Amino acid sequence: MLGSGRDNQGMRNRLATSTSPYLLQHADNPVDWQEWGPEAFAEAERRDVPVLLSVGYAACHWCHVMAHESFEDERLAAFLNARFVAIKVDREERPDVDAVYMGATQALTGSGGWPMTVFMTADGRPFYAGTYFPPSPRHGMPSFRQLLDAIHRTWTEDRASLLEGAERIMSALLARRDPSSSDVLEPAVVAAALESGVDTLAAQFDGLRGGFGAAPKFPPSMVIEFLLRHSARTGDPRALSMVEGTCEAMARGGMYDQLAGGFARYSVDATWVVPHFEKMLYDNALLLRDYAHWWRATGDPLAERVTRETAAFLMSDMRSREGAFISALDADTEGVEGKTYVWTPQQLVDVLGSDDGAWAAELLEVTSAGTFEEGASVLQFLRDPDDVERWGGVRRRLLDARLLRAQPGRDDKVVAAWNGLAVAAMAEAGVLLDEPDWIAAAVDAAELLVAVHHDERGRLLRVSRDGRAGAHLGVLDDHACVAEAYLVLHQVTGAAVWLERAGTMLDEVLDRFRDKKSGGFFDTAADAEVLILRPQDYTDNASPSGWSAATSALLMFAALTGSERHRTAAEESMPALIGLASGHPRFAGWGMAAAAAWLEGPREIAVVGSADDPRTHALRGVAFAATSPGAVVMVGAPGGVHPLLEGRDLVAGAPAAYVCRHFTCDAPVTEPSALAAAVGARL
Repeated sequence: MLGSGRDNQGMRNRLATSTSPYLLQHADNPVDWQEWGPEAFAEAERRDVPVLLSVGYAACHWCHVMAHESFEDERLAAFLNARFVAIKVDREERPDVDAVYMGATQALTGSGGWPMTVFMTADGRPFYAGTYFPPSPRHGMPSFRQLLDAIHRTWTEDRASLLEGAERIMSALLARRDPSSSDVLEPAVVAAALESGVDTLAAQFDGLRGGFGAAPKFPPSMVIEFLLRHSARTGDPRALSMVEGTCEAMARGGMYDQLAGGFARYSVDATWVVPHFEKMLYDNALLLRDYAHWWRATGDPLAERVTRETAAFLMSDMRSREGAFISALDADTEGVEGKTYVWTPQQLVDVLGSDDGAWAAELLEVTSAGTFEEGASVLQFLRDPDDVERWGGVRRRLLDARLLRAQPGRDDKVVAAWNGLAVAAMAEAGVLLDEPDWIAAAVDAAELLVAVHHDERGRLLRVSRDGRAGAHLGVLDDHACVAEAYLVLHQVTGAAVWLERAGTMLDEVLDRFRDKKSGGFFDTAADAEVLILRPQDYTDNASPSGWSAATSALLMFAALTGSERHRTAAEESMPALIGLASGHPRFAGWGMAAAAAWLEGPREIAVVGSADDPRTHALRGVAFAATSPGAVVMVGAPGGVHPLLEGRDLVAGAPAAYVCRHFTCDAPVTEPSALAAAVGARL
């Protein structure tokens, strides 16, 4: 018995018109999937059956595995369709739904992940949850069919026990919601908390292999940004040492694509050799900014190389036809994880010939035993080659050959928050390394957000695909990351419109997302769909939490404009973030980075001079090279109306730089060396 959502041929379920590539991957399943919405829950109520919620994303390897093993099984689908209403959710389109039910999964099992499998009542209350379930019993797990049968039997024969379980889960979720804090934001207290966070990070740091903790190792992108700011603010050598050890290990290992640039999601081992192969936009955007800032601080040639290669990867492989940045490249190619990326010694010889093939195998750690599966190896670059020119030719030939292989799938939806991260990273890297094409790409992506990602009421929408916006409203991290991207573009391009757009976006944050009790923010707007809980999370995960991203953007806007309202809002949101610093700094990197900027001011740098004067250009370059945490920069002609330029003029007819912090300004300087000394820039 199949559900009622089939078309006339009985071949497609109700996902066929979705804008989500992940949902479209399931449109031909025999499972009668529906999208999240009132119609699905009304059907569950009418039929008096439980809801099966399955949450995943397009680049998720184990989501593909469970789909193939279970959701493509006709007999299992018939059983499921007759006894449940099946809802499929793309976690990247609906992070609010994902957050609420991931909380339930973690409360019930102590862990979580994707695919996420949740059973709930017709009013959305979860009573059982887990992640991947195999097609047959394995490693102490029941088969998915056994689980469905047990849930159906209990629903039919002992529903009261399931409803009691739902009440316990709801009570546990409510008990975990207390981010309120009345702590006063004192500089000495904040500085001590950040220092304690560095102590904790140093204790967890893998001094031999880089990164923090054991396998699997994820790129600590937000922690790296904090450590760079802490190093610049305090001179603590431990902070920069942890950055350098981690960034070099990641860039030389298999998690980094040694041929095309760009980073995979994480390393399955502690030595960064074998990645989980999907490439996510948010990882590469955050790491691009990290490596650009590492280069800004030290001039390290590896940092510059990885910055350039990662930016090139984003430009070539991660752009949509409309000019924005797509979400991800799959881990799998033709159903095989990593198939596009791994090599055997013989494959190297086939492409390069015997001499270059043997040389490349030694350089790239490709062995007959292999470092991955079936004798294949993931390419590593543990040392620089003696012959750089030879390596350049080998790299090009291998990449050309790899492009002839089958390629991983593309999740080509555009996510507002992740594009915000990418726009900020590309613009900052572009101005630091004098790459105007990167800045132009950042502007193009931001213009796409302006043109497409708003509904008829002007509210930000989370996703689009092929230039068509999806229906889901933007959540907090969309607003905050896009606002910060606009603020970076305002500084890099000087265009006032980006400051205006950022202000509008942050007004939305303060008006629709603010939690007056805690001083922080909810993840969803006051006018968003009502779920069983209004999600709220101030901990960073794979990307900055919406809360910490909002704090950062508000502080940047206040520094650029002098707005007391925005600075006060940023300060009121900080205590909860600071509370994480000592015990859980790996989940507080973005908030700690914002706190470092707050302690430093942040510094406001105004460069006044004619755009065609090379002395203005020299001061501008130094201003953007500032390592002072969170420093903001504005460049303009004398008599400008921007708050940072107003009332500031040339000095003895020469372009000048003005540096202020904490409502106090230094004397203007005209020499790049003097400005560099004031803002921690490397000449």
